Amino acid sequence: MLALIIQLFPLWALLLSVLAFLQPELFFGIRGQIIPLLTIIMLCMGLTLSLRDFRNVLTNKKALLVGVVLQFSVMPMVALLIAWLFGFDAELTVGMLLVGSVAGGTSSNVMCYLAKGDTALSISMTAVSTLAGVVLTPILVALLVGQTVDVPVQSMLVSLLQVVVAPVVLGVVLNYLAHGLIRRIEPVLPLLSMLAIVLIIAIVVALNAEKMAQIGAVVALAVILHNSCGLLLGYGITALLGFDRKTCRTIAFEVGLQNSGLATALAMKFFTPAAALPGTLFSVWHNISGSLLAGYWAKKPLAEDAERKLAEAK
Repeated sequence: MLALIIQLFPLWALLLSVLAFLQPELFFGIRGQIIPLLTIIMLCMGLTLSLRDFRNVLTNKKALLVGVVLQFSVMPMVALLIAWLFGFDAELTVGMLLVGSVAGGTSSNVMCYLAKGDTALSISMTAVSTLAGVVLTPILVALLVGQTVDVPVQSMLVSLLQVVVAPVVLGVVLNYLAHGLIRRIEPVLPLLSMLAIVLIIAIVVALNAEKMAQIGAVVALAVILHNSCGLLLGYGITALLGFDRKTCRTIAFEVGLQNSGLATALAMKFFTPAAALPGTLFSVWHNISGSLLAGYWAKKPLAEDAERKLAEAK
């Protein structure tokens, strides 16, 4: 039952978004809770990680390096290109760029598992890109739009240390010190993360209700294009580099599925509610696209798996 509730995340996000759009005043009172909610998400992520996950980095260094490089190059540049093609103003351009410049989202780990990808590599990539993003996200935003928008790099860096690094490190430490207890509550962690992100989405929709009525469809189209490019290029480039299909699937999810909750929180804290709109729509859409792609790949056997089974049969 719990797994089903979590799998229906896009539905809950959509329903609460509709409620926030129709009755925005219901969420005005919790507008200041976005950062605490994001901290909960990052703590839940940290609780699911162990020191072993970070040691896994050493087992497939080439794939991890390629994935992280694609994460922080493909997605920011595609975001900027799409914003330019759609003629977005400075607020929406910053919002698109924030989505493109943050680390991969934790949902990528779930989608990777369902799609029969390399889950250990996925978790390692999420952990490494999350920590790397603390420095890279504000730098990328400043480099790409700093001439037209005042980007508070130092403040963003401090905020990322507080909201991302601190709760993740705390979660890893708690997992190490009380592993048995954490294992018992682990099934509930995705539910807490889901509730937190759904509330963040609702708050941002409520604050942008009027603007969404005007440009919501255009921004949604831009977000869908951004996500699709990330998934396609993440898979295609790694395939061209000669990686096996299992690794290609893993990196596709890591590149295409972003920590859009973090992008939304940063937009709200350092820019404007309008800048948080792309992150909000991305949060809903990438779970839909990721689930559809994971379901499709789950039904398509990997060539290397087929070869292994053939060898075992002999």
